[in-house]
Amino acid sequence: MILNDHQLTVYLYQHPVDMRKQIDGLAIIAEEAMGLNPFANNLFVFCNRQRDKTKILHWDRNGFCLCYKRLEQDVFKWPKQFNQEQINISHESLLWLLDGVDIEQIKRHKSFEFDTVM
Repeated sequence: MILNDHQLTVYLYQHPVDMRKQIDGLAIIAEEAMGLNPFANNLFVFCNRQRDKTKILHWDRNGFCLCYKRLEQDVFKWPKQFNQEQINISHESLLWLLDGVDIEQIKRHKSFEFDTVM
């Protein structure tokens, strides 16, 4: 399943989307509004105005896959980064977002990269 593929780049579209849109409409948003190639190895994540529905679009070798999740209660904690059409998040953050975690509140330890051992 595409949600288990950690190689994929994840893009969240920042504006609410009419959830009646299907594959073609979402692919056009990915291409025209987000300026990205909908046929690339990416996940494009869209949410409605009420933040209780989300769709994930992905090109898989010879056709599009569309995942849909509707919450019966509560809302998705969608990140608020203004002045951007889309934001890039990690695969792990996508899974947290779908589980209801506010990914903007998560603070990690700093990452370090060393060339030698002291």
